[in-house]
Amino acid sequence: MKKAFIKSVPVMAGYVVLGIGFGILLRNAGYGLPYALAMAALIYAGSMQYVGVGLITGGASVLTALLTTVMVNARHLFYSISMIDRYKDAGKYKPYMIFALTDETYSLLCDGETPAGENPHRYRFFVSLFNQCYWVAGCVLGSLLGAVLPFSAAGIEFSMTALFIASFTEQWLRTRDRLPALTGLLGTLLCLLLFGPERFLIPAMLLITGVLTIFRGREAEKQ
Repeated sequence: MKKAFIKSVPVMAGYVVLGIGFGILLRNAGYGLPYALAMAALIYAGSMQYVGVGLITGGASVLTALLTTVMVNARHLFYSISMIDRYKDAGKYKPYMIFALTDETYSLLCDGETPAGENPHRYRFFVSLFNQCYWVAGCVLGSLLGAVLPFSAAGIEFSMTALFIASFTEQWLRTRDRLPALTGLLGTLLCLLLFGPERFLIPAMLLITGVLTIFRGREAEKQ
């Protein structure tokens, strides 16, 4: 538990601040503490929670909410595929670890490294749990602050974009293989130009997956 906490500290710094931003945004939209707590505990998807504020206030239908959620969180399909081997024997920890696999949790666990002599599944479980606790705490604190202090919520939604940029930068600095990052950047830019900002996400993910699959197959043939 101690080692998992130390590993998760960088995420705590981001999640608490971003959670506060979400709580304030939700409070300014007219939804108080119970909504912030429920969304943080049950949805636990930062970008989707920010989008969800607009869906709630705009009176979106269930179908619209469902399709939007799939599009916004489609990237998690690719995260989960790469973690199948590590999670398959996790036993009682597995359901929660699947639920709690966020972008930042994935960035901490994707290298597969675990402390020597420790149960790797328990370690990953506590990393996931600590991260959600930070997020819930931030959302609740933001809702409470939004109720007593005057805040302007203008621009708060950009905080998730900032976190993605920070995660990307960290991955870029930690690895020598630039192909996945460049594929992601160029593929996303191409699909953005072709399909527009409202429809580019799914085509971009499919394109990136296809390109990386081709290159992976060629590398396997060389070996």
